[in-house]
Amino acid sequence: MDKQTELAIVRHAYAKQIMAAVGIVDPRIQAAYAEVRREDFLGPGPWQMLRFPGGYCVTPDADPVLLYVDQLFGLVPERKVNNGQPSLHAALLAAAAIQDGDHVVHVGTGTGYYTAIMASLAGATGRVTAIEFDPGLAARARENFATRSNVSVLEGNGATLTFDQADVIYVNAGVTHPIASWLDGLSVGGRLIIPLTTDYNSRALQPGIDVAKVMRSGVFFRLQRRDLDFAVRGLLPTAIIPAEGARDPEAEAALEAALAKGGWNKVTRLIRGEPVPDERCWLRGPGWCLAFE
Repeated sequence: MDKQTELAIVRHAYAKQIMAAVGIVDPRIQAAYAEVRREDFLGPGPWQMLRFPGGYCVTPDADPVLLYVDQLFGLVPERKVNNGQPSLHAALLAAAAIQDGDHVVHVGTGTGYYTAIMASLAGATGRVTAIEFDPGLAARARENFATRSNVSVLEGNGATLTFDQADVIYVNAGVTHPIASWLDGLSVGGRLIIPLTTDYNSRALQPGIDVAKVMRSGVFFRLQRRDLDFAVRGLLPTAIIPAEGARDPEAEAALEAALAKGGWNKVTRLIRGEPVPDERCWLRGPGWCLAFE
């Protein structure tokens, strides 16, 4: 058996195992995981695999087979910047529900592995706008997508860069509040996948950290734009790197208080520009509220 045939078999097994790990049956996502070559986005091996809390171990060699596990691998290990956990992204991609022809904005693309999976889901008639704050990672992503006509890579702050109206905005770094440009940038029916995190969440990979507390300090939400407001669903707790340029001290303090009181899984709406009584508001910011029905 030649190496590429072996890797194709391994990728199909990996894709099936990832879907089983999160209890999702979605043939399109499974096929995208089986199709996209993770080794194309992690640079030359051997690779550094994350071992909690905060350490890495080096793979024994540069065989790409070693990458097809439900683990994080370092992109910039000295800064704890990693290629994210495949099962987490499978769950988030299922919530995002990317369809053929969609325009997806991926904020925090890294070197582009999950961007490539999104591009596969959006198909030949769809496209992905990939945004990366770090110049080095953006350059690597741009090189990785040099021959892909349906992916464009932008370097800069995803909270301030402009983009065409999106069907999906998928955020891969922790923010303290919903960013107005992301809410405005969604088409009606469009979905925003966003992790709201406190400052404590960013310490997840430090030795000696309280992992349970970390997992109480960040949550992924799904927002879907309706005519006048946004339907909201809490997805799952998370530990994720903080987003550069998308964090605010006052919003962080309010989020910390909201997470401490609990109830994120009962939030159902984001309301803008209307007064909402305190008893219905889980988290409030200037001109908006994450609210209970």
